[in-house]
Amino acid sequence: MTTAPTLTDAAAQRIAAIAEKQAKPAILRLSVEGGGCSGFQYRFGLADGVDSDDSVSDNAGVKLVVDPVSLDLIAGSTVDFVESLGGAAFRVENPQAAAGCGCGSSFGI
Repeated sequence: MTTAPTLTDAAAQRIAAIAEKQAKPAILRLSVEGGGCSGFQYRFGLADGVDSDDSVSDNAGVKLVVDPVSLDLIAGSTVDFVESLGGAAFRVENPQAAAGCGCGSSFGI
């Protein structure tokens, strides 16, 4: 069985805050698309709901949903929210990524 990605507490808190401001459910959709510097790139967006074939994980009532095709590329990952001098961003710690790039949103397998 494929392991669904998980959310850190920091990511869950940030998603909840964004969802509240936009009056949307606290559901983050993570998907993978072809492109980026290393072959694949992560795509984040608030979702209005969960599709029947989505993989779902939950942290403090905040849901992370991933479609079945993307799940194969990011199984076992952790989504975190990081703030630094360079800015604030969601980061994916993907154990399957064999290559990455400086932007942190692109990876290769």
